[in-house]
Amino acid sequence: MTNSQTPIHATAYWTTAKEHGELRAEEVPAPGTGEALVRALYSGISKGTEMVVHAGAVPPRVAEEMRAPRQEGTFPGPVKFGYLSVGVVEEGPEEWKGRRVFCLNPHQDLYVVPVTSLTRVPDSVPSRRAVLTGTVETAVNALWEAGPRLGDRIAVVGAGLVGGMVATLLRTFPLQRLQLVDLDPGRKKLADTLGVDFAHPDDALADCDIVFHCSASQEGLERSLQLAGDEGEIIEMSWYANREVTVPLGEDFHARRLSIRASQVGMVARSRRHRRTNADRLDLAVSLLKDPVFDAFLTGSSRFEDLPGVVQSLADGSLEALCHVVEYPAGSPAPSPATHTPKDLR
Repeated sequence: MTNSQTPIHATAYWTTAKEHGELRAEEVPAPGTGEALVRALYSGISKGTEMVVHAGAVPPRVAEEMRAPRQEGTFPGPVKFGYLSVGVVEEGPEEWKGRRVFCLNPHQDLYVVPVTSLTRVPDSVPSRRAVLTGTVETAVNALWEAGPRLGDRIAVVGAGLVGGMVATLLRTFPLQRLQLVDLDPGRKKLADTLGVDFAHPDDALADCDIVFHCSASQEGLERSLQLAGDEGEIIEMSWYANREVTVPLGEDFHARRLSIRASQVGMVARSRRHRRTNADRLDLAVSLLKDPVFDAFLTGSSRFEDLPGVVQSLADGSLEALCHVVEYPAGSPAPSPATHTPKDLR
C-alpha cells in the first residue's frame, strides 16, 4: 500500500515556452477516497492540438475553453498539456486495482485522479491502441453532430488523424458513397488500409449530403463548400488556432444555401446531450477500438525520456506521424491476466 505520508515521485512533460518543452520532476499526493494512482503505459501525441500549444498559438480569447481536462498551468506556458494516456491502476478502490484505464491526462508517468476520470479499457483492446480513445471520441461526436442517413453521399476532407478516424467509423455505415480527400497521394495507402475510396481534391465527387472538413486549411474549407450539394452541410472539425481564414461566402455558400457547423469534443453533441454523458461517449469510443484497423493510425513510437525532442521534431516536420506513441518505463510488473491485463495487450 502507498503510505499517505509518503509523496509519490513522478515525471511530467511541460511546455515551458514557445517551441520548448522539458520533463519536470514533481511530487504527487497519495490517492485519497475515490481516487486512483495510475502508472502510465503509453500516451499519444495529439499532433494538431499539441503542436498549437507547443507553438504558443492558443488564442487568449479562447484559452479557458481550450484547457485540457487535467491541464496544469496556463497558455502560453508553462503548461502541462495532453489528453491521451493509458495506464494501469496501482492503488485505489479495490474494484479498480489492476485495471487498465484510459484517462484524459497529460504526458506523465505516475498520476493521481478521481476514479470518475477513468475509462476502463476492455480486454479486447490492446493498451497501445487504446491511446486513440480520445480521438475516436472526437469522431463519434462529429457523427452525432451530423447524423448521417441511409444512402448519404459523404466526403471527408483531410486524411490526417481526425479525418481518418471519421472515415473509419463511417465505412461501416450504409452510405451510397464515401470518399477520403487529401492533397497528399501518400494518404491513399491509409485509405486502402481502411477500405475507403481515396480522392485528390481535384477529383473528389461533388453533390455531397455532408462534408466533414478536417484539413485545418483555408483551401480545404473552400473545396468542402464546393463538394457539398445544394443545402448540404459542412461539419467543421479543424481548429485554426490564431490563424486567420478567409471563407469564400460569395460563391457556393449563399447561392446554394449551404451550412457550416462547428464540431468540438468539449461538449457532447446537441442531438445526444440530454441522453449521453462524456463518460458514455468515452466508453463507446474505447469499445470501438477492438477493431485492429485502428492500428493504421499508430505510426511511430519513442521513449518517454525522449519526448521533448520528439515534440520538436513533429513541430518542425522532420518527423511525420498520425499518432505518435510515447512508451513509459515498465516500473512495477504489469498485472497478470487474472487482474484484467492480458500480457499480449500491454
